[in-house]
Amino acid sequence: MSAAMLLSYDPVQHLLPQPTSHAAPATIALAPPLLDGGNMLAAALAKRKSVREFAPTPLSLQQLSDLLWAANGINRPETGGRTAPSAHGLNEIDIYVALPEGVYEYEPGAHRLRLKHAVDARNLTGYQDFVGKAPLDLVYVVNHARADQMPEAVRDTFCGVAAGAISQNVSLYCAAVGLGCVVRGWLNQRLLAEALSLNEDEVPVLAQTVGHPAA
Repeated sequence: MSAAMLLSYDPVQHLLPQPTSHAAPATIALAPPLLDGGNMLAAALAKRKSVREFAPTPLSLQQLSDLLWAANGINRPETGGRTAPSAHGLNEIDIYVALPEGVYEYEPGAHRLRLKHAVDARNLTGYQDFVGKAPLDLVYVVNHARADQMPEAVRDTFCGVAAGAISQNVSLYCAAVGLGCVVRGWLNQRLLAEALSLNEDEVPVLAQTVGHPAA
């Protein structure tokens, strides 16, 4: 099937649900989740929580590197595939990193940060009182030059799924290494776009504060 056909999302006609081959039980009892035995993902999921009080200690460069790779880095160099899914591989979500020394854009291909604006914009990434004090705020930006290749009917949904997957990657990384984080959707898009030096095709939709939990 061609990319053009995939992007049309024409409904499949005349298909109906099929009868089940077995009697459906009213309930299905599930075994308790296995939270030990070396299952690192299960251990991280068990620790995942929102943190809103942070120590001022900055992340190390290695922690920052690992965090951003986990968020949406390239995990399949042969294809450019990312750690977070994106419909049709459009990778419409860009990650901006607000640090005390400036605002940077994460470039997954080179795995580096590129300075966008030499300002401390952490306090503009949301309205909560902790956002300007935590050492790091991530901002997830929809790049409509890429996102608008999707049909309008599914665009917002797919962008939301992609941003949510990235933020969950960050949450699981933080849980695994003892960092704290919280996802935030309450932000001033206009002021934040100016602080990040975005153009008219780029819209901030979600933010995530990361840092060492306060003692």
